[in-house]
Amino acid sequence: MAPILQPAPAARPGFDPDYLPVFEDKLFIEGPLVRRRLVNFFVLLVLATVIATYGVLSDSTATVIGAMIVAPLMGPIMATTAAVVMGSLPRALRALALVVAGVVTVVVLSYLLAAIVPDVAISFTGNGEIASRINPNLYALLTALGAGAAGAFITSRAEIADSIGGVAIAISLVPPLCVVGIALEQGQHGPALGAMLLFLTNFLAILLAGGIVFVALGLGALALTPQQAQLRRRAFTIFAAGMLIVALPLSVTSYHAVQDANDARRATGAVEHWLEGADYDVLIVNVNGQEVRVAVEGAGELKPAQELADSLAEALNRPVIVVLRTLYAETAVSKGP
Repeated sequence: MAPILQPAPAARPGFDPDYLPVFEDKLFIEGPLVRRRLVNFFVLLVLATVIATYGVLSDSTATVIGAMIVAPLMGPIMATTAAVVMGSLPRALRALALVVAGVVTVVVLSYLLAAIVPDVAISFTGNGEIASRINPNLYALLTALGAGAAGAFITSRAEIADSIGGVAIAISLVPPLCVVGIALEQGQHGPALGAMLLFLTNFLAILLAGGIVFVALGLGALALTPQQAQLRRRAFTIFAAGMLIVALPLSVTSYHAVQDANDARRATGAVEHWLEGADYDVLIVNVNGQEVRVAVEGAGELKPAQELADSLAEALNRPVIVVLRTLYAETAVSKGP
């Protein structure tokens, strides 16, 4: 008689309880190897800070991406929200303390690294790696929420854990902190505040979105006592409140960015209309409040600058001061000897 084959057990769609010991060992720094794991964490963090700081200063995107992969800062942040979901206050506090220590380490070290660089001009507008991190907007928040959710889902699945490097690239943690240190060393407190706002956005997004994913997967079932459930509710209330507070300046930044883009589009159209019939091309149109800087290149006669100012005032619906720069261009063709 042929043996009866038992059907394979159905795969669990939520969090697999059998994976819990591995999950805890991966996220929480505890047990007999605490010292070794802390050394590993800070060595990687220091190396990532060095890579990111000089990658930012040299405006090298590839170098900064390398630092994101090396940086271990996402681990304790994810551990914080996992501990909250599981209702473990001691674990949450230890993980959060490690995050704070890591943040201080990165900011102080990047400050020192920027201080020992030979005197070079650091542009907070021309350097793309700096400029992209000092004016965060709502897109940064939405990206961070998606990356935080993805990080939690990947962490909860043994079979896709290797994909966490992609999330580290998507969500920026160490580079904004490096920009904070660089900006403070340069005495630029506004850019430092903007970069710190980006880090806080990413930090809170991981806590909130990651925690929601952990709860949805069933990790929250481990918090069985009323005290543990109350801890989780209070923590998520704090996370959500933090997100709302952070969203306010991000909304303002986004609004101004949209306004600036609209102003630039209208001003460029006005300049192009003014140049109709002339052999000139638009090089730069920069709108900054009432001041509009325009650079054109070509040859021949131009209409009076007053006509340009009137056209720009009408397009922008406000008084303007036009600074016009004209570059003369001449073309010569040689047929050779």
